[in-house]
Amino acid sequence: MGLAKSLFAATAVCMMILPASAETPKPDIHSLITPSVVEDMRLWIETDIVRISIGAQNDRLQKLPQDQIDALDTQWRAERESDDKPLIAATLSNPLSVYLVRLQGKSLGLYAEIFVMDQNGLNVGQSSITGDFWQGDEAKFQKTYDVSGDALFIDEPEWDDDSKIWRGQVSFTLTDEGKSVGAVTMEVNLTELERRAAAGV
Repeated sequence: MGLAKSLFAATAVCMMILPASAETPKPDIHSLITPSVVEDMRLWIETDIVRISIGAQNDRLQKLPQDQIDALDTQWRAERESDDKPLIAATLSNPLSVYLVRLQGKSLGLYAEIFVMDQNGLNVGQSSITGDFWQGDEAKFQKTYDVSGDALFIDEPEWDDDSKIWRGQVSFTLTDEGKSVGAVTMEVNLTELERRAAAGV
């Protein structure tokens, strides 16, 4: 067999064993999300537009009973499948969502999704449409806002088979004058963060 044919055969075998869509090794999220990375996140999120937006929604909604929270979440889920999306449209077009979309864009692929929650665990602003409107029943809220003003929760990485990347959510409590007012979740493209770390960026 000639050299060219040998190389072709070897390549074909490798492609069968390691297809382009193969899941890459799971990254160590706790070594990648360093204090410096978290500090950068806080610099972007602990801003006036975030505090004002959360404060306005907290004042408007107050502490909602669970049945009203469930009704809003049900409305959001229904609107995802409908042509009429008043709640989704109002949320995605508000100043905070516009800011978060720009922040995600400026990150050049580092942040895959960002959303800010109020004292009820309801979305205040987001960079894309989330699956639900209420996050209060999830660890991202229960292990941050429900714990303390300086709580930080780093979730386990998940493989995104569509984008072929590892994603990981980093959530922390948001405060205003020392009082917990809400929380934020920043979903990180861990594959990109790992690349930058290896390159010393």
